[in-house]
Amino acid sequence: MAVISMKQLLEAGVHFGHQTRRWNPKMAKYIFTERNGIHVIDLQQTVKYADQAYDFMRDAAANDAVVLFVGTKKQAADAVAEEAVRSGQYFINHRWLG
Repeated sequence: MAVISMKQLLEAGVHFGHQTRRWNPKMAKYIFTERNGIHVIDLQQTVKYADQAYDFMRDAAANDAVVLFVGTKKQAADAVAEEAVRSGQYFINHRWLG
């Protein structure tokens, strides 16, 4: 069963991709269509691959794997830190100058 529904993805605006002139051709198979100069992401594939990623991470956590949470956008920084701390894992939530 899907952990994330297509309805949730639509409501969150996940289907909006980049401008058609700023895209990577390797992503063509994940693009559903183009509207008003913006690529629209195929949410059926997104749900499928999100479920696979969830299963992988669930199995990794069950086997005590170390996970690095990465999210450097301002909108995600707090959530990345909170969830990493909550799960006892590591995180990077700001630009790393390495």
